[in-house]
Amino acid sequence: MANHKSSVKRIRQTATRRLHNRYYAKTMRNAVRKLRATTDKAEAVELLPKVQKMLDKLAKNNTIHKNKAANIKSSLMLHINKLG
Repeated sequence: MANHKSSVKRIRQTATRRLHNRYYAKTMRNAVRKLRATTDKAEAVELLPKVQKMLDKLAKNNTIHKNKAANIKSSLMLHINKLG
């Protein structure tokens, strides 16, 4: 058990932030999965800006690493360019 008031508060804040980060990271992963599953190029092009915006926001807040966001965006672009 924590011995200081500040450490108790820190535990509370960490738990709240962890839940918040997990929610948005999971939402982003589902959006990426949905985009990768599409076979229609028009639909994929329509989804891409929303997914990119999500990735950029998470990278900006350090929920995910900026290079991970860049790698995911790059692979999504390759996927869309391969669609016929």
